[in-house]
Amino acid sequence: MNNIRLYYPNSIVENTTSLLSKEHTHYVVNVMRLKRGSNLNFFNKEGEWASEIVFLEKNRAEVKFLNRVKESRILSNIELGICLVKKNPMEIILQKATELGVTKIIPIVSERTEVKEFNLVRANKIIIEATEQSNQLSPPEISKIIKLKDFINNLDGSSKLFFADIDSKEKLKKEDIKAHNSKTILIGPEGDFTPVERKMIIENNNTISFSLSKNILRTETATISALSLLNYFLDL
Repeated sequence: MNNIRLYYPNSIVENTTSLLSKEHTHYVVNVMRLKRGSNLNFFNKEGEWASEIVFLEKNRAEVKFLNRVKESRILSNIELGICLVKKNPMEIILQKATELGVTKIIPIVSERTEVKEFNLVRANKIIIEATEQSNQLSPPEISKIIKLKDFINNLDGSSKLFFADIDSKEKLKKEDIKAHNSKTILIGPEGDFTPVERKMIIENNNTISFSLSKNILRTETATISALSLLNYFLDL
């Protein structure tokens, strides 16, 4: 069995001990049924550390951080602007976007967005679990909900916006991606953007519009396809 990996947001110092949170204590005691002396790993953006349980009771667990087994990594600088969809597909998007290495997820409300609310606590739980399972170190940042117009207006001038456009005839080119350090993918809602919204996106100077498929894709499928395509071109 692979070593258990748990996200630890605070700084880790070798040969020090720490009490685990209630959630982690419940996990190691009641879910994984670990014992005193059991080994597991803790990670954050600074790296990953082998650790040992040195004290264990029903409601209390203490670990000792041993040695660093993985150094911090350079992040991909791929962000995802995603129009909100219903709960189940949104959770798939959060999970798969994390597995595919995005550094930031930006929930967007457009004119055809049916869902207006976003459970940030649940979303963070999903991305942390996905980070643990996918052998990564840094969960993506999740920003506050933003309207599409504000999202476009707030784009960093040094960042390219890669717009998965159902009406585009152009294919994404490797040179388009390699030429820019910071990249944001924009995925529309079920029912796509309105003509006015699409015009606003296309007319932005930093937008590169591209086609993902001749078929109409669901939002979660489009997200996975677009991120996989960028990862392929970037050799991630």
